[in-house]
Amino acid sequence: MTRGIDEILLGFTSALRAAGVRVTHDRSTAFLDAVSRVGLHQVARVYAVGVATLCSSPDDLVRYEQVFAAWFGDREGLPRSVPRDRSRPLHLPLPTGEEGAGESESDPEVVHAAASAAEVLRQRDVASLNPQEKAMLDALLGELRPRLPSRRAVRRTPWRRGDVDLSRTLRASLRHLGEPARIRYRHRGRQPRRVVVLIDVSASMKPYLETQLRVAHRLVRAGRGVEVFTLGTRLTRITLPLRNADTERALVRAGEEVADWAGGTRLGETLAAFNRRWGNLARGAVVVVLSDGWERGDCAELGAQTARLSRLCHRLVWVNPHRGKDGYAPLQQGIVAVLPYCDEFVAGHSLRAYQDLVEVIADA
Repeated sequence: MTRGIDEILLGFTSALRAAGVRVTHDRSTAFLDAVSRVGLHQVARVYAVGVATLCSSPDDLVRYEQVFAAWFGDREGLPRSVPRDRSRPLHLPLPTGEEGAGESESDPEVVHAAASAAEVLRQRDVASLNPQEKAMLDALLGELRPRLPSRRAVRRTPWRRGDVDLSRTLRASLRHLGEPARIRYRHRGRQPRRVVVLIDVSASMKPYLETQLRVAHRLVRAGRGVEVFTLGTRLTRITLPLRNADTERALVRAGEEVADWAGGTRLGETLAAFNRRWGNLARGAVVVVLSDGWERGDCAELGAQTARLSRLCHRLVWVNPHRGKDGYAPLQQGIVAVLPYCDEFVAGHSLRAYQDLVEVIADA
C-alpha cells in the first residue's frame, strides 16, 4: 500500500481509539496487513477484516460500525453484519463537501484522491467543518506530537567534555594522595522551558474553542511544564483536568471548571488577574494567547497588561483565528493594542495553522 492509503487506515484506527475501542499497536498492524492482502476496492472485505482484527467485544462492534460509516463515507450506511452490496467498491469522499467530484464510484482513482483528503482538511477553516469532517479533524489532532521548547540550564552538571571542573578534579587528586588524577568536566545542559497557554473562551471564539482545547490537551500531555488558563469574564486554570490521558474526558472535566463559556470578553482584566496571581509561571516561559482580540473593556488596559506579560516571558505568541483568512487586517482595537508586544502573530483557523503553531512553540 502507498503511504497515503496507510495514513487513511491509520487515521481510521485512531478514530476508533478516540471512540473508545481499545485498538493496540498490534491490532493496527494486523489490520494494515489484512487490508493489504484483501485489497481496498471491496468495502465488504475491508469491513470484515476490520471487525476481525480491531474488535474484541459487542460494544466494540457497535462503535466500529459507527466510526466505519463516518470515516469511509458509505452514503447508505452499514448494517450490523456486512454491507449489502458485496461488489461495491470503497468510497472515500473528499472532506470538501463535493460529492464524487466527477469520479465514478467504481474508479480506483477515488482511493488515491482520498489519500489527499487529509491534506485538504488541513487547510480548511475548522469553523466551517461538518460533523464528519470534524470527526476526521479530531482524529488528526490526536496524532499531534508537540515538542516543548528548551533552555540552557543554570547549573553546570558533570559531563564527559566541556569546561574543566576544577573542584572535582582536585578532590579526585587528593583521594590519590596528590597524584595526578583524571580530569573531570562539566557543562550546562538543557532543560524544558515552561509553556503557558491562555485561551479566550468568549462568544466570538466559540467556533474554535473545542479545537484549541484539543491542541492544549496535546501540549499538556507532551510534558509537565505546561499550564493552561481560560480568559473570558474571569480567569480559570484548567491544567489539572487536561492532564487526563483520555481526550474526551479531559475536555468534559475542563468544561466543568469553566463558568464563563461563550460569555463576554474582558481580556485586560483577566490578563491583569493572571499577572498578579500567576505571573511567576510566565517568567522565562513561552506564553501562547489564543484570542481574536475583541475587547469589550479598556483596550489601553489590555495593552498595558500585555506589555507587562511580554516583559515577564521569554516569548509571547498571539494566535488569532482570523489571521490566516484572505483579506484580514489587524484593525480591531484590541489587536492594535497588543501587537507591539507580541513576538509572533500567527494564524489559528486550520489544522495546518495549529501544526505550524506547535513548531513555533518548539523553536521558541
